Amino acid sequence: MLVTKRLPSVAMARLEEACDVDLNDRETFLSHDELVARVKGKQGLIAMLPDTVDRAVLQAGLPDLKVVAAVAVGINNIDAKTAAELGVTVTNTPDVLTESTADMTWALILGIMRRVAEGDRLVRRGGWKAWAFDFMLGTELRGKQLGIVGFGRIGRAVAARAAAFGVRVAYFARTPHAPKVAISEQTQAEPMPLDRLLATSDIVSLHCPLTPDTRHLIDQTALARMKRSAYLVNASRGPVVDEAALAWALKNRLIAGAGLDVYENEPAVLPDLLALENVLLSPHLGSATSETRTAMADLAARNIVAVLTGQPPLTPVNPPAQRAGN
Repeated sequence: MLVTKRLPSVAMARLEEACDVDLNDRETFLSHDELVARVKGKQGLIAMLPDTVDRAVLQAGLPDLKVVAAVAVGINNIDAKTAAELGVTVTNTPDVLTESTADMTWALILGIMRRVAEGDRLVRRGGWKAWAFDFMLGTELRGKQLGIVGFGRIGRAVAARAAAFGVRVAYFARTPHAPKVAISEQTQAEPMPLDRLLATSDIVSLHCPLTPDTRHLIDQTALARMKRSAYLVNASRGPVVDEAALAWALKNRLIAGAGLDVYENEPAVLPDLLALENVLLSPHLGSATSETRTAMADLAARNIVAVLTGQPPLTPVNPPAQRAGN
């Protein structure tokens, strides 16, 4: 099997006990052409977020390739539909990164609303001269509305933390749960149409998967619907937000600020965003804790081993077609 980047030792040990492992052990990821070449003859592939597993990669792996395990929840970098047609199982790593990503979302919310990173930059460049009564005033959370777009595991975990800050929760989902969802004893989430959620929320937090329907879901029109005092947070996938439109909205103070952990063309960030103080930029750290990344890698390894030993995958995302001879 092929592993495109070294995993934590517990996952590597699990794989090496069960499989012959071809590991890309260099610092950089494989190019697409290298991935096509190295997947040949492999029964399993563990793919990272930067790996594009498209039809060319999948077909190069046939007839041997049986399973592609993503070390992520979102699989927009993997052509799962084609994989299913070709009889290749695709798995992901849900649940294990829910709490760490929800924590990171609140770090972004607090960081941008209380201007933490902006203050850090000011201190480092020697710009802070003295305490002042009206210096770098931020925005309090208590009494505000958090609008969550996408209400799966991570969206719900973000909502569950809202009561600690005195924040009420609204959400938008393609199939809303009626009439309200009880998140905890202290918190209920109210379903809303997207337009209403954008117009009434003080914080809009994105937790939807990247699909053709959600690409640039937050565009110039959506941003113009938001309150001028509102903040946008994105810890889902970068292309859910039109970055050029966001830079325009921030420059023109159509919204108060934004916290981003993901970007349209990672690792590149739109230069217009880099020049703005009212945006907090984080390098895709949503699941970046030692505990979570180890759990993600181990789940991916367990999925690979299960499929290659004739067992059902633990967390499949596509029902593969039966290949002739299977």
